[in-house]
Amino acid sequence: MVGQRCIFCQVDPSKIVAENAHAIAVKDEFPVTPHHCLVMPKRHVTDVFGLSQEELLACYALLNEQRRALLLEDPSIVAFNVGSNAGEVAGQSMFHCHLHLIPRRKGDVAVPKGGIRNLIRGGAPAQ
Repeated sequence: MVGQRCIFCQVDPSKIVAENAHAIAVKDEFPVTPHHCLVMPKRHVTDVFGLSQEELLACYALLNEQRRALLLEDPSIVAFNVGSNAGEVAGQSMFHCHLHLIPRRKGDVAVPKGGIRNLIRGGAPAQ
């Protein structure tokens, strides 16, 4: 997937909202909520489990930086979901590691309880 076949390896520099030595942040082109962004390593790696320690720390630093910036930019944001799909069965469709930073607002869904646990409807009961 490296090169022309991976769009995350060739992000238009004008789309980058923040970066550091090992990672970039961009606005999601298909946002779940306003200001939804993606943080990804500069190196092509399939999923979060392939990140080096320094790449993981770089991605985490950008997640925090973007969180702070979004809280200042939009006072309606009161919470966030952070997530990454690892593998096709888990819903991954772009096979370049990326972390979603999804701003949440009070009342954006009727019942937010459960967060990511509601991804699989009727899933196994909690143990």
